[in-house]
Amino acid sequence: MACRIAPPAGTCGVTTGCLSPLVPFKIGWRLGGKKAQWQIDKAFLDWALESFSGYVAADELYEGPYCVLSVVDNRCYKRILYEVLDHDPTHDDIIPFFERLKMALTERALTLHGITTDGSPLYPEPIRTVFGEVPHQICTFHVLKDLTQGILRAVAAERGRLAQSKPTLKRGRPSSKDKTARRLARKSKQIQDKISGLFQGRFLFVKRHLKPSERKQFVQITRGLPHLRKLRDIMEAIYALFDRRCRTQTALNKLKKLRQSVQRFKWIGVTLKKVFAPTLDHALTFLDDKLLPATSNAVERGNRRHRKMQKSVYRVRSQVSLEGRIALDMIRESRAENRDRTIHALHQARRGSP
Repeated sequence: MACRIAPPAGTCGVTTGCLSPLVPFKIGWRLGGKKAQWQIDKAFLDWALESFSGYVAADELYEGPYCVLSVVDNRCYKRILYEVLDHDPTHDDIIPFFERLKMALTERALTLHGITTDGSPLYPEPIRTVFGEVPHQICTFHVLKDLTQGILRAVAAERGRLAQSKPTLKRGRPSSKDKTARRLARKSKQIQDKISGLFQGRFLFVKRHLKPSERKQFVQITRGLPHLRKLRDIMEAIYALFDRRCRTQTALNKLKKLRQSVQRFKWIGVTLKKVFAPTLDHALTFLDDKLLPATSNAVERGNRRHRKMQKSVYRVRSQVSLEGRIALDMIRESRAENRDRTIHALHQARRGSP
């Protein structure tokens, strides 16, 4: 007769027999993480690079005290390599990571034609060290995000200036006999309406294309403020830089004129300092290569998938668990096509169709 033993501390409380000591069930426990890591550098790389486009995207993802480096095919959307660090990455971490990518490409006689990253200073120097003069594209989404935030900060600064210009009023309603107080009250209300209009229509300053009704609204909220209309002109000039019909040199000439124009507006201050950043020059590299993706959306998709997984699998928080879980996810992704084909064949067999 099998004896009963008390469950160890921290288990789910299910008693097990001495003849069948089973491991207690744990939520989120997925076996095979270590085994999956061995497949990443062999069978998985063969699958990921069999249709390699020549363009990759690299990015880092911060997970508590750890950092996950990732490289993804920027046209096929296949994850290629990853590495989990137990600290913030430095150039000494990025260079070996890129050398792994270069070795994997060299072993398969493949060539890297371009790499896309965000505006982080981690990547330019390691890319030059490992890959030489390969085209390096800065993600246009990140650049435009910084520039639009600068425009919105300039509009917010103008709303603050208008608020300070409101006249000081006495408490209560102005007397009908006090014409000066009534005039000041009307002026204060007009300024407040202008502030409210600028706040409600602030996104008209940064929207790529304005409808006729929106352009009419924009003219109305900027009436009497011609310097604010210059912000819209600057934003349209920024969007024109990324027109695919232009070449990189043409866009750089436009950028030079734009910087000269921005320098003349001293009241803008540091809100548009991103216009003078070198990252904006590197964000125009894709104009000379029609196949070079302008954004790093491919690697961002993998990061979003990882964050979604972390919301439900609470035990994946150590470095070893992270490495195993990411490897399992990549292996599962590589088998998705065969899995879908098998499921489709099973459904056909159940329906009795040929």
